[in-house]
Amino acid sequence: MIIAMGLPGAGKTTVLKGLNTDYKLVNYGDLMLEVEKEKFGIKDRDEMRRLPIEKQKKAQKMVYERLSKMKGKVILDTHCSISTPSGFFPGVPFNYLKMLKVDAVVLITADVEEVAKRRADDPTRKRDADDIALHDQMNRAYLAAYSAFTGAPAVVIFNRQGKLEEAVAQLQRILI
Repeated sequence: MIIAMGLPGAGKTTVLKGLNTDYKLVNYGDLMLEVEKEKFGIKDRDEMRRLPIEKQKKAQKMVYERLSKMKGKVILDTHCSISTPSGFFPGVPFNYLKMLKVDAVVLITADVEEVAKRRADDPTRKRDADDIALHDQMNRAYLAAYSAFTGAPAVVIFNRQGKLEEAVAQLQRILI
């Protein structure tokens, strides 16, 4: 499994959609939303991070149990960390990460100004105002921790405005 992570607005899902691969793309947020709708009555993605941490942890456990049973080549589209009212929450906690066979951890990122503009230009979401630079720094720290924990290489890909093809090509090169 390759775990592809990034800030909301960094363009990780867009980069992943540009791949030419036989890997199955799995969106962690879709799985979490499915579980949290069923278990906690969440209506949309923007409500997810506002759930109490204990409920988020229960939902995470259910999702990672599903992920651990997946066979074949998988790219998991997720977040390194989630900015919550309680602080930064690991997107891939070690107790669940150990359930997966990880081949690489990838951070897809962009300049803070680009991320802010992408978020502002997205009318489909209700994003909280947060410190994008701090969140990106936290993601880099989490990425290093995930790499050290799994023994999988850490890769940072910059998804610069107007350079989507370059970001896709960088990710394409690491597919095993």
